[in-house]
Amino acid sequence: MKSERTEFITPVKRVVIKIGSSLLADPKKKAIKTGFLRHLAGQVRTLQGRGIQCLVVTSGAIAAGLFEMGLRQKPKEIEKLQALAAVGQSNLMHAYDVVFKKEGLKVAQILLTREDLENRHRYSNAHNTVMELLRHKIIPVVNENDTVAVEEIKFGNNDTLGTLVAHLSQADLLVLLTDTDGLFSEDPKINPKAELISSVRNIDGVLERGASRTRSLLGTGGMQTKVQAAKSMMTSGVPMIIANGNQPYVLKGIFESKPIGTFFFPLRARMSSRKNWLAWGVKPKGEIMVDEGAKKALVELNKSLLPTGILRILGVWGREELVKITGPDGGEIARGLSNFSSGDLDLIKGLKSSEIQKRLGRKSPDEVVHRDNMVKWD
Repeated sequence: MKSERTEFITPVKRVVIKIGSSLLADPKKKAIKTGFLRHLAGQVRTLQGRGIQCLVVTSGAIAAGLFEMGLRQKPKEIEKLQALAAVGQSNLMHAYDVVFKKEGLKVAQILLTREDLENRHRYSNAHNTVMELLRHKIIPVVNENDTVAVEEIKFGNNDTLGTLVAHLSQADLLVLLTDTDGLFSEDPKINPKAELISSVRNIDGVLERGASRTRSLLGTGGMQTKVQAAKSMMTSGVPMIIANGNQPYVLKGIFESKPIGTFFFPLRARMSSRKNWLAWGVKPKGEIMVDEGAKKALVELNKSLLPTGILRILGVWGREELVKITGPDGGEIARGLSNFSSGDLDLIKGLKSSEIQKRLGRKSPDEVVHRDNMVKWD
């Protein structure tokens, strides 16, 4: 019987594989699990042989630093975490390099911060670098640049980084490998009777609240961050899987469309690279609330946002910065690049396009946010 996953798995030519800290780090032996890496490398080699390009998003730098420094638990101070990441990242990449090379594979280290992806020029440079590596059959191994990242520019967890790398590389599939079998109805560590959810076609509030909030001692995420990652991928039109990385030949099984883990089906046609960048690469600097008429024009008629339908603005931003657009109930309906600073927009909100120049004393665009610079939520 043909699996319902098959139509989404068969066309995959590029996959991002995110590896959780719990799979890589052995707190008892205080070492990186080279056995796991060997198994991963063998599976990646098989996928490459089938013409599938692979990118790896890896956790584990801070854990490796803990082992190297002989510390028992992860500190909270950011400068200490940065120091651990600096020590551990070289050890981690050395392990990848040695193990993958034995499988005839080449790897390249890429370290990113959110700042790298928020700037469109740097985003394009990162994309071009990834594409060139893949063209030469070199596997990008991506991690957050924890040695320089501070709270304002951190991704927060590598599940989020995994989604952004999937968007950056225009991947056809994101696989989150963790130490559990997938998404359960409840936390299986608390309730042994919790049931595995094999597929998800829509993420609602109940599912989000039911996601496990437990965290490992060495990682930074939990099932809740994976559900948020799934929302990003599904909305962008790309499938995602959460699966147990300790399961033998898990990637082989996934690409044979076997019922492994939890499969998240895409909700829409695939977004363009630019729309993905607008949707996920940049943090909104503020919010524009619109009335029902403007909401309908945006959502149903695919129009640009004009000042006449704006009720109020929240936050401070400059021209060409990203803002959220919300309906009168406060729910987000779109986001895009504003042609006006928040100060100028406060002066012209509610006006007709013909009145903008008179109010500002200069010629300006008619649109507050042009539809070409906007991504809308269906």
